[in-house]
Amino acid sequence: MRIRKKLPSRLGDHFSIRSANSAGVGRSRRDADDLHRPFHGTRSKSAPETFRQTVDCYRPRMRPADDFAGRTAARLWGLPLPWFWMPDEPLDVAVPLHVNPPRIAGVRGRRLADRKVNRWRISGVPVVDAVSALFTCAPGLTVNEAVTIIDALITDADGYPGLGPGRPLATIDEIEERLSVWGRFPGCGTVRGALSLARPKVESPKETETRLLITDAGFGEPVVQHKVCDGGRFIARVDLAYPKLKIAIEYEGDGHRRDPKQWRTDIRRQRDLEDHGWIVIRLTQEDLANGGAALFSRLRRAIASATASDAR
Repeated sequence: MRIRKKLPSRLGDHFSIRSANSAGVGRSRRDADDLHRPFHGTRSKSAPETFRQTVDCYRPRMRPADDFAGRTAARLWGLPLPWFWMPDEPLDVAVPLHVNPPRIAGVRGRRLADRKVNRWRISGVPVVDAVSALFTCAPGLTVNEAVTIIDALITDADGYPGLGPGRPLATIDEIEERLSVWGRFPGCGTVRGALSLARPKVESPKETETRLLITDAGFGEPVVQHKVCDGGRFIARVDLAYPKLKIAIEYEGDGHRRDPKQWRTDIRRQRDLEDHGWIVIRLTQEDLANGGAALFSRLRRAIASATASDAR
């Protein structure tokens, strides 16, 4: 069995050919079959299997002016994209106007004017700001998908795993100002159309999806994160509500089912709301399937019941 020469520890798990040369690693060791070649000019001790591993494999190749943008930046910011990550998804890399963008397999390069973007680092990774991340992946979004992302940008809630750092990441006014700076760009109409539909205080992408399904179906828009009080005493805060009809709509993710404490809290909240005359509609992903048919059926019944109760 052939024993491979140990690589210098300072190279780490992912490194560029240039770094290997500087560390005195010869070509035969650098090109040995125990090392992977995730991108042209790079080597890795293991093949990348996740999005973050793929990013880390490319980082040694990045130049000082390079920043991740587009879908790559949106994923690094933890924004709720409509697409699952797939290994063949190219990394989006942005450079200033005077720099040549990368042109290698697995990477989609683009130029962005310095005045348009703010440069950040997330866990040491160079990335454009969260609003620029939205703008640079806007061409592939529908209006409702853009609303879901904007709701995440403007929320201060902690219901978005991986979102950050710092919440809210932006305000509606800031996004409008940035649109003015950017001018016309692919997908700008989608973002402009989504802005009027975005709402602060949203706590999850499914909450946005539920709200948009309801309004797109012709129902009145429910209030987001409505606080229910009785004589000044706080009863509950519900995801979506029709306060005048006393209808509460709650989306239950898998975390509600798996966490016994949360499950007991949900039951207590439902009982408290019902004791104060509220109709509680608890939803799961199944209720949103088929265009929300099950949700609409339950909502119609709730509205009819609440209206009949008011008439008595």
